[in-house]
Amino acid sequence: MVVYEDIENAQTIIGPFIHKTPLIYSNSFSRITGAEVFLKAENLQKTGSFKVRGAFHKMSGIQEGMVIAASMGNHAQGVAFAASRLGKHAKIVMPLTASIVKQEAAKGYGAEVILFGESFNDALEYALSQKDCIFIHAFDDDAIIAGQGTVGIEITEDMKEVDYIFVPVGGGGLIAGVATAVKTLSPKTKIIGVQTGAASSAYISFKEKRITEKTPSTTVADGIAVGRVGERTFQLIERYVDDMLLVDEDSVAMSILLFLERKKLVVEGAGAVPLAALIGNREEFKGRRIVLVVSGGNIDFTLIDRIIHKGLITSGRIGVFDVTVDDIPGRLNVLTGIIASHRGNILDVIHDRLVLDLPVGKTRVIFTVETRGKKHLEEILADVSGRGFEVRKRD
Repeated sequence: MVVYEDIENAQTIIGPFIHKTPLIYSNSFSRITGAEVFLKAENLQKTGSFKVRGAFHKMSGIQEGMVIAASMGNHAQGVAFAASRLGKHAKIVMPLTASIVKQEAAKGYGAEVILFGESFNDALEYALSQKDCIFIHAFDDDAIIAGQGTVGIEITEDMKEVDYIFVPVGGGGLIAGVATAVKTLSPKTKIIGVQTGAASSAYISFKEKRITEKTPSTTVADGIAVGRVGERTFQLIERYVDDMLLVDEDSVAMSILLFLERKKLVVEGAGAVPLAALIGNREEFKGRRIVLVVSGGNIDFTLIDRIIHKGLITSGRIGVFDVTVDDIPGRLNVLTGIIASHRGNILDVIHDRLVLDLPVGKTRVIFTVETRGKKHLEEILADVSGRGFEVRKRD
């Protein structure tokens, strides 16, 4: 089992290869949540993720031989980059569902990328079957855990008094290492793990006090979409982690948007889940000093427009609603006039006369409107309804 001295040694070994990432105070997030919020910006780490820490530590102890790893993306880039710097050859096995952006990034660092299976577990089984290579586990390895734990040492070096640290959890390597380091250096600090409802193995295991496997469903936080928490990591989670929270997909999308808007930071879904958890539980943590571990920034830019759109809808900044009206001249003009009177910005209008439940002589008009937020949108909908129109808000 990993102990603090292992993490301290790891910090010495990997120091020449990584960034000591900044701890950034966020005035806007503090105002939103009522807490004192700091961001441990691992999205600014080399390769865009904390994963490079564990990769360098593990591979620094390997003298010769080809290495192989299975990953959805960030571990792949960390291993590929570490291999290139340490003069080793790396094979990376990724599922067919891994984002093309992350596949290309691993290739860009010089790794041989092999696509196999539909899930992380498929890729993992294939990598383990390659007996001519040295396997680098993504999380369930003492050297990996110790490397990731250096995040915790850096937090305590930069801030002596922290009430809570929120950490994203997939297989558990990051939180296991961070919790081990922090509980040694700052025993009063509470460690909170965060998962999405779509990938909740660690959460369920923590609550039931036994490892429970759960196949992940599709999630914007693909970096933590792991179906089974690690054996080694779970031992440390049980010993040192104080609680686990779940967040939903809409809150993660909204948090990604907030990072872009308020902090001008590109953050992937896994890195955004701590903020989503804090916002969703703000009353419980009001007035506390909190560090959010922003684990990575390797977002798939082919999806980012959809994520931003989803975040805008979730926050009420974009409203989509339909109105059933008489299909006669002038009715659309009345509707647009109501929206304009509230200073709503109409982004799109669609007529649908072919809906089966519409009587002849009626049409359904679908509006996409930019607003200042949920309250502003509700004011517009209330006015439209108050003028005698049948209005329905869309999710």
